[in-house]
Amino acid sequence: MTILIVDDDESILTTLRVLLKSEGMSCIACRSPAEAVAAARRESCELALVDLNYVEDTTSGKEGLALIAALREVAEDLPIVAMTGWGTIGIAVEAMQRGAVDFIEKPWENNRLLSTIRAQLALRAAQARERKLAAENALLRQQGSGGGRLVSRSAEMEQLLSMARRVAQSAMPILITGENGTGKSLLAGYIHQHSTRAAAPFISVNMGAISESTFESEMFGHTRGAYTDAKSERVGRVELADQGTLFLDEIANLPLTQQAKILRLLEERAYEKLGSSFTKQANVRFISATNANLDSLVAERNFRQDLLYRLNGVTLHMPPLRQRREDILLLAEGFLARACQHYNPPARAFSAGARAALENYAWPGNIRELQHVVERSVLLAQQAQISEQDLQLGGARAAPAAPAADDFDGMTLRQSEIALIRRALARH
Repeated sequence: MTILIVDDDESILTTLRVLLKSEGMSCIACRSPAEAVAAARRESCELALVDLNYVEDTTSGKEGLALIAALREVAEDLPIVAMTGWGTIGIAVEAMQRGAVDFIEKPWENNRLLSTIRAQLALRAAQARERKLAAENALLRQQGSGGGRLVSRSAEMEQLLSMARRVAQSAMPILITGENGTGKSLLAGYIHQHSTRAAAPFISVNMGAISESTFESEMFGHTRGAYTDAKSERVGRVELADQGTLFLDEIANLPLTQQAKILRLLEERAYEKLGSSFTKQANVRFISATNANLDSLVAERNFRQDLLYRLNGVTLHMPPLRQRREDILLLAEGFLARACQHYNPPARAFSAGARAALENYAWPGNIRELQHVVERSVLLAQQAQISEQDLQLGGARAAPAAPAADDFDGMTLRQSEIALIRRALARH
């Protein structure tokens, strides 16, 4: 933590530096109000110790009072403790009115001064946690997808979930691959729930939805005045995920210009807010996801190879819905129950024909498509049961043709044979 000290007496600055350093605190020492305001704009400080009297007037405290007001404009949440050798009740009251949180008379008692500093730092930390929680809750409300859960009965998914629970206990970065709509974000949430960080935040970021111009502000936050419209300090996604999990969704869409920043975050667990030179530590667990072939992107020089090596500490592949047909009706029943709660429709079950159609459909859009089909059929159905016609699946059935080559990218011949045999067993 960094303390800003402002006093025109060099011996006072030296004494305070020695005292605070012995308590594990670093200091920025300034000898004038102008120097202090510039330092507050430039650096991220946790508290300021401000003398009230300087060269122009050594008794009235006017310069110090003006400095308190100026610091409050630069950093409105910065705790300011006023100090003076000419202490009066009137000056103390006015200092509080200008924005100081406490008042210390010179010469001070070390225990009293340290107690005041610790109390104010603890209060500031508590207020920061409240702001962070409010920002996190607002973000979760904005994302609006925290209520989903993984359900399955297929052997392939059970094997995947078993592996996910094992790797969840480690801090190793995880890369989740799979087609669109397979539930990669749900698997990321599942890993978080089974990790030692389950009680901490799970923050999801769609890397393709952040523009290059706002990337640093979104990810790392910014200080007040970092750019023209930065009217107040902003908490970034990395800080929101502190002690928890940061989920980097659609990681393949991350522009090359920003990949070095994510690489540094993964390698050093360090970052700076936009507009600040103060380095913060990121105590987060990284999970990323993509539907793209990152090896091909690396070969095309559209993705950094060193970043890929950092992301794929463990790689988990989400199978498409056509490879886990035992789960289709289970998922469909869950979506139906949820839709019935929301819409209160006349139809609350699938007919035998509808169930067969659901099982035989190819599901190119995977679980996301299944959810949309069920919700649509709930609105369209007029009878007590949802019919095959209500589903409006058309003629796209599960084809017995050979699977696409992409399904076996990265597999050995033996692994491909095992996958084909399992698929045939599941289908028949």
